[in-house]
Amino acid sequence: MTVDLSNTTALHTAATQGHIEIVNFLLEAGSGLATIARSNGKTALHSAARNGHLEVVKALLASEPGIAPRTDKKGQTALHMAVKGQNLVVVEELIGVDPSLMINMVDTKGNTALHIASRKGRIEIVKLLLRYKETDMKAVNRSGETAFDTAEKTGQPDIAALLQQHGVQSARLIKPATPNPARELKQTVSDIKHEVHNQLEHTRQTRKHVQGIVKRLHKMHSEGLNNAINSTTVVAVLIATVAFAGIFQVPGQYVDDAKNVPPGLSLGEARIGQNPAFVIFFIFDSISLFISLAVVVVQTSVVVIESKAKKQLMAVINKIMWLACVLVSVAYLALSFVVVGDERWLAIGVTIIGSVIMFATLGTMCYWVIRHRIKASSKRNIRRSSMESQSQSYPLSDTEILNNELNK
Repeated sequence: MTVDLSNTTALHTAATQGHIEIVNFLLEAGSGLATIARSNGKTALHSAARNGHLEVVKALLASEPGIAPRTDKKGQTALHMAVKGQNLVVVEELIGVDPSLMINMVDTKGNTALHIASRKGRIEIVKLLLRYKETDMKAVNRSGETAFDTAEKTGQPDIAALLQQHGVQSARLIKPATPNPARELKQTVSDIKHEVHNQLEHTRQTRKHVQGIVKRLHKMHSEGLNNAINSTTVVAVLIATVAFAGIFQVPGQYVDDAKNVPPGLSLGEARIGQNPAFVIFFIFDSISLFISLAVVVVQTSVVVIESKAKKQLMAVINKIMWLACVLVSVAYLALSFVVVGDERWLAIGVTIIGSVIMFATLGTMCYWVIRHRIKASSKRNIRRSSMESQSQSYPLSDTEILNNELNK
């Protein structure tokens, strides 16, 4: 069975829209579906009755006759919902389940079906309800109103006149009954029970909703870590490729004049090896190459499932990639002194520009990393001291525990 955040099933949707074929199919698959209520307490019967879908109402009652008196969080039955609509046959069908029980059931505000039909201006339904001998003409809601008072209050003069003709009087004219302590106590207990049930249901739905949010946040965080790991692997491969290819692109200053071969060298041998700029390039380029290859090996070989371990691995690899980028930059700047020849001012200018950019970038990144660590450490200390003080006075509630988990 699949439900959404409001605990709505496919049966609720089909019943609301009057798709009798789908309703019958779902009821055949499992009749217990008819008893499942949404988060507001309404069953599929409530929805079908409100929208006047007679065949759906019949199918649901045939499957689960006991759901007719079921109430939602407002204390309303399917009959309360049906009298808000226009379908007389649906109203008759619901009353027919048990007229003595259904017709006088009240919601949390004390309204019977007659009160609601009068307020909504459903004169034909009012006529139908008045034909039943079980209808309580003197029912007074918690606002101290009979159906006649409700009709007058909501501007329904035709219904008020009809009710008066059938003996429905104003609550002011009805002699108050002798209070029954046992009945009042029973009603109070029932109200408290209903309120507690609503609170528990609301708490359950809230907890379920929060747990869903936490799961989605964890999923997003995990996806972000995976994307960062994949991106780092791509960057490491790129740096390794550049560093590997760079050594073959350096002008070697080869000995190519057979008549002018320096002592200690042979024809075709490179003479750049003793150049200090080339030495710096070669060392830094090689280190960046092997660092990048090491990162690629780790990323493609180590499988990390735990989120905390992933974060730690990513933090280490991230700093190593910073180092690789710095080394490649230094190698490039050193190589510029080899390439420009006598125009050393070009190499010096590039070195200044590159150094400023790299120092500014790394300095900013280090600043934010250090600041984040300081704030995180401060929050942990505050939370630890708060939890210690709370544990000494009273145990943590479920909400506080959940908040602590979210802040980790």
